[in-house]
Amino acid sequence: MLGLTGARDEAMMALERQFGIAGHVHYFGFVDEADLPSLYRGAHLVAFPSLYEGFGLPVIEGMACGTPVLTSNVSCLPEVAGGAALLVNPYESTDIAAGLQRLCHDTVLRETLRTDGLRRASQFSWEDTARGYWDVLERL
Repeated sequence: MLGLTGARDEAMMALERQFGIAGHVHYFGFVDEADLPSLYRGAHLVAFPSLYEGFGLPVIEGMACGTPVLTSNVSCLPEVAGGAALLVNPYESTDIAAGLQRLCHDTVLRETLRTDGLRRASQFSWEDTARGYWDVLERL
């Protein structure tokens, strides 16, 4: 089963039919921030093959919940992942599909990414972020 946040629309239904997965996709709709950790923890993996990201918070959120992450090898995402996620080319659907299959079937990789992801996520905090912004503002 594939789980997606957001709403199902005509474009998504067309893709489901095109790829023969109609009936195998669950749409969670809007997910409250308080409910995100449960959703991440219940997932087999987090797939976030974004083309452009300001920071990549879903990558850190998934890692912090102990869920293996697949993300893009472009933008800031490799730096955010810090070697603790499986990186794929988001412009190549075959690369994304191969990465998803690898994560679904390779239990050793999933456990490695789970452990490395928890360690990587622990390096981020809102307090450190606020301190960094404050330091920049003081210099200005």
